[in-house]
Amino acid sequence: MVAPKAYPVFNTSVEAVFGGAEVDIYFLATELAKDPDLAVTVIVGDYGQDALEMREAVQLVKGIDLSGSQSVAALQLWRALKLANSHVYMIKTISPGVPLVVAFCRVHRRAFVYRTSSGIEYDRAFFQDHPFTGWLFKRALRSADLVLAQTQQAADGLRRLSLAAVQVVPNAHRLDPLQTAQRDCVLWVGRSDAIKGPQIFIDLARRLPEQQFVMICQKATGDNAYENLVRRAKAIGNLEFIERVPFGQASCYFRRAKVLVNTSRSEGFPNTFIHAWAQAVPVLSLLVDPDSIISREGIGLCACGSIGRLVEGLRWILEDDRYIQMGLQARRYAERTHDIAKVIQIYKRLISGIVRSYDA
Repeated sequence: MVAPKAYPVFNTSVEAVFGGAEVDIYFLATELAKDPDLAVTVIVGDYGQDALEMREAVQLVKGIDLSGSQSVAALQLWRALKLANSHVYMIKTISPGVPLVVAFCRVHRRAFVYRTSSGIEYDRAFFQDHPFTGWLFKRALRSADLVLAQTQQAADGLRRLSLAAVQVVPNAHRLDPLQTAQRDCVLWVGRSDAIKGPQIFIDLARRLPEQQFVMICQKATGDNAYENLVRRAKAIGNLEFIERVPFGQASCYFRRAKVLVNTSRSEGFPNTFIHAWAQAVPVLSLLVDPDSIISREGIGLCACGSIGRLVEGLRWILEDDRYIQMGLQARRYAERTHDIAKVIQIYKRLISGIVRSYDA
């Protein structure tokens, strides 16, 4: 698996930015590595660690200097791909690494798998604004042995790009036994990217002064306005702003939450949704509702892009403690759909099928 920014998820002592795609890779890699018949490697960025490390039975290869030039990074990635010496290579997110991994797999006759991560992958506007990058990406995906979509919506969008071999596999999450805790806050978790809408959550806290809000917001790469965001957040008396929480400690905040609020304009399938549902927390989303799951399953509310509906939706969920029953429904949905013990069996079956086809 190629995930340059995933190292801080494996090594929580490293304070660096990561996102849902990296969390997904971490869960898949560590769960697959529990199988003694599988050797799992993740190619990560250079965070000053050793060239090779083993963490949770996963081999981590230091492959890419994220601060260097693209040409140097391409050379480093190629060497790391060769060092991994795997039967199957997988990558997520649109990046220059996608066509490079495809080229490596074709040269060395290895299998290539792509896993979706956001709506950009089938957004026509993105391909219009980035014609060359988009052309390379579509060409790479058309030569993939398998494309795995997080949602049916993503699968349909990719098929419109003439990608026939698309299979829907839900995101996976570890589901520990549900623990009881005092629910005392409305939670937001994410990076400070403008597309994530952090300012909307700050305004939401201002409009509901009777509620306690907690915002975990790490600085996004290249965000020069982060200090202003922090200053605005800390000026709200009922809002606790936390710049960073190590990945392994995030569950403590989800267990405290009455509701998880998502204010993004675009997402694939946020891992924070599943993290919330695993802790019996409903989701209130401004716009993102992949495959209409939130609405269909009754595990939260979607405001369909309306700030007014977002405010009223939060009041409604909190009223008469409706969040409790919605949260229990969310936990049942997570157990049914996102339990990594079940989802990983799908991956094993698909990987075995690909390897057999190459050995034939």
